[in-house]
Amino acid sequence: MKRLQKLLVLFMMGILLAGCGSSGEDESAAQEYSEEAELPVQADDGEAKKSASADGGEAETALSAEEDDPAGGERSRARQAAGEEETKEAEEITYIDVPVYSGKAYAEINGNVPYFNDAELSTESYETYAELDDLGRCGPCMASVGQDIMPTKEREGIGEVKPTGWHTVKYEGVVDGNYLYNRCHLLGYQLTGENANRQNLITGTRYMNVEGMLPFENMVADYVKETGNHVMYRVTPLFDGNNLVADGVLMEARSVEDGGEDILFNVFCYNVQPGVSIDYATGESSLDPATAAQAEGKSRSAQQEQNARGSQTQQSQPDSVQASQPQPDASQSQAQAPPEQVQQPEQVQASQIQPEQPSQQTSPSAGAAYAVNAKNGKIHIVGACPATGTSSKAMNEPVYFGTYEEAEAYSMGIAPNESKRQCGNCW
Repeated sequence: MKRLQKLLVLFMMGILLAGCGSSGEDESAAQEYSEEAELPVQADDGEAKKSASADGGEAETALSAEEDDPAGGERSRARQAAGEEETKEAEEITYIDVPVYSGKAYAEINGNVPYFNDAELSTESYETYAELDDLGRCGPCMASVGQDIMPTKEREGIGEVKPTGWHTVKYEGVVDGNYLYNRCHLLGYQLTGENANRQNLITGTRYMNVEGMLPFENMVADYVKETGNHVMYRVTPLFDGNNLVADGVLMEARSVEDGGEDILFNVFCYNVQPGVSIDYATGESSLDPATAAQAEGKSRSAQQEQNARGSQTQQSQPDSVQASQPQPDASQSQAQAPPEQVQQPEQVQASQIQPEQPSQQTSPSAGAAYAVNAKNGKIHIVGACPATGTSSKAMNEPVYFGTYEEAEAYSMGIAPNESKRQCGNCW
């Protein structure tokens, strides 16, 4: 009996011990699972905290920088915006309704108001120059002109630079200074102090350089020197198609601090030379027919004056000397008559020939193939370039025709002396 009781006690103790061991194993397994499940959560929290800390650090750094220089952040953003807008504007200024040259060195564009936007206006001096294109031609140049970028020393030589279309040619008595072409600074030396900068020099006539551009450059330079203020200033050379010589330059300026009260202009300066015909595709040139005829007339008058002086010398000699000189017969006298005494056939003036005016269309029709700029006589192919579209680059006064012959006749009536009537972008 006692043995049975001992066996029962041992059995119960075994059961109790087995139960305790199972409970410990289950608790250990549960703890291990919990730790494995929580590890990814802890890792995510850590990464999130690191990321938040890094972002916060960058934000604090930027905030600290702006606190050290409150205007620095604004200037940086303004400069970036101005740079983007400047590039955009420079790309957009490619076509303008420029009136045909009529004897004045420049013409006002856009009501004499420049195309600057507010983001481009800067009271900090700087200057930018466009890269040369595939033909080596200059692009827009822009500056906020201030006293701190004006030259402080004498101008250096620039003769080593030969811009596109450059030719060294003289027309004595026709061109001021005799030489047709100058190396024209887009941003004048007196404004930014640039010397032999190839991105700032174009082939320009003496007339455009002196009569067209220089007065406006002087106006800006005088204002900046006198006031210490800044002037936003941009010069854009405009080339027709692949021509090597620009048709002219668009000059824009606005005084910044006073909102354009003292300096405000937007003009196109013509790259022409009165008395000289220019091939803008190559830069070659020649005296125009009227100037050549005038030069021939002056030469003839000089020869006649010289002959008259010789005749007076002969008359002042003694009779014996005059008698010894042979006298020409009547036939020789008639042959030696001055050219102006020989009757010439009546000349028909070109201005008296008026081309027949075709029927004009002020809006495109189904059969309209060509459009003529009523301001300068330029002929465009409808749909071939922005000038015939509806964008801001389109012509203000287009006249449409069904045939090229009609368009050409109308163009000749507007600009009879134009050497190149076809738009360079269309042909």
